[in-house]
Amino acid sequence: MTAQQAHEIMHHKTGVVIPVYFPKGIDRAQGETLLRDTTAQYCTQVHNPANICLSVDGAIHGEEEVTKLAQEFGVSTCIRPTNRGKFSGAQQGVTHLLNNPDLAFIALVDQDGDHFANELLNFIRTALHINLDRTLILGNRISRHRPMGFARGDLEELADRVLLDALTYHAAQTDHPLRLEYANTLDEFPDFHSGYKVFSRASAQDIFLSEPELATCSETCYYRHACEAVMIVKCLTQQGYLGVVNRRTFNEQPITTFGLYNRQQLIADKIIWPCKHLKIPAHFVKQWLDNHIPRLLLGTLVPEGKKELAGIRKIVMEAFDTENEEGLTPLFV
Repeated sequence: MTAQQAHEIMHHKTGVVIPVYFPKGIDRAQGETLLRDTTAQYCTQVHNPANICLSVDGAIHGEEEVTKLAQEFGVSTCIRPTNRGKFSGAQQGVTHLLNNPDLAFIALVDQDGDHFANELLNFIRTALHINLDRTLILGNRISRHRPMGFARGDLEELADRVLLDALTYHAAQTDHPLRLEYANTLDEFPDFHSGYKVFSRASAQDIFLSEPELATCSETCYYRHACEAVMIVKCLTQQGYLGVVNRRTFNEQPITTFGLYNRQQLIADKIIWPCKHLKIPAHFVKQWLDNHIPRLLLGTLVPEGKKELAGIRKIVMEAFDTENEEGLTPLFV
């Protein structure tokens, strides 16, 4: 498959979903500017602007803005009356685009301009190189800490490490090895919680057309906090292949909702849902936390960083009805 052939597939057979959510507490004018820039850039990569869907998660959180952009660029829109979480917005937009039988791939990108449209071709080329029905191409951030900050970078590393452990355990239990040969990274684990993703049509159907599986967790956990893990788990447990493309980011995220959440609950939910869904025994979850928390530099920020990690651990252990006995740490480094 040549680069020119891949470009034609990107141009004519790829759709793009941009979940839209402007919560209270962010600069709405800046958010609208970033969304407009994102929309304009993807319109240069996709021939038919109707194959770009702005999917609003809660009418008061963006309907006015996307209506103007639809008139300007000709993109399609989906408006959910009430806010539920990113997975709901993504699901609504992907379901809409799947009505077009000509689309072979669907990209999911954030509204803030940090998922660069000129890198989409690399994702499509990777998917075509794998050349299988069920693929998810993940945009691997070269640095998590630079764009997101030290604390968030370490917290997402913890969630990524536990998710890889959980997927590996489930693969062994079900006799279906993880298919990660196309997911080579410079790190010990993929950047599972990266928001820049491309799905093959079959994987998009597996992930977004299936019934919700809360696994005794709350809707907030499933649709909002653990949404990236939900996509990864649903793909890989259907024997999908994970591909990885290194991608650039801004040095600092231009806009984020991370600070609006309860951080400890947010990160705990990223761990709780996949472990509950994959039926991981509590003592394994406990040991994985004991394995990974000591390696995080966030724990050296005493007392704040150490307290935050302890709080996350406590929430996870309570979700598994397990005693929260803090693990030992190494004596030497």
